[in-house]
Amino acid sequence: MTDVHVVALSGSLRQRSYTRLGLERALRGVEEAGGTGALLDLREYDLPMLNADLDAQGDSEGLVAAVREADSVLLGTPMYHGSYSGVLKNALDYCGFDEFSGKTVGLLAVSGGAFPVTALEHLRSVCRALNAWVIPHQAAIPRASSAFEGGEFVDDELEKRVRILGVRAVQYAHIEPDPATFESGQNTGARGK
Repeated sequence: MTDVHVVALSGSLRQRSYTRLGLERALRGVEEAGGTGALLDLREYDLPMLNADLDAQGDSEGLVAAVREADSVLLGTPMYHGSYSGVLKNALDYCGFDEFSGKTVGLLAVSGGAFPVTALEHLRSVCRALNAWVIPHQAAIPRASSAFEGGEFVDDELEKRVRILGVRAVQYAHIEPDPATFESGQNTGARGK
């Protein structure tokens, strides 16, 4: 599995981001499984709000190329108002079928309160519309401010669940893709990408 490369998109712009910490732990799982991984920190990209009339904006070409070239993608987001972050949505809007169709995607969500299930469900729907194969195992970090101490997980079982997400991203990187979904046929936004 050493030929598997995984990129992780962090949908948080916070300096002290629990989403970023979670993805870093998932990338440890990637390495543990024999793959290579890279964190795509969206703070480091100039990504104006997508204007579909333009081919590329800011650093979008670099981001899109990194996602396209990866064997698997991990998407991490804080839960904002019951869904995933606008920062991650904008980054995903720059991508399309060329970047995601048939690709393995793992999901991680973080919340200040209870389990961030709706953010995970919404991301799963977006990935399904792009014909991606979403790993059944997903990771959630509820009550994030108390989940870490000194940058490390407090709960070994939660840390293990997040790390396994990275392991699965390597194990299932070359899974045979499913046939196109109904949702993808209705997805005109990404068709031109």
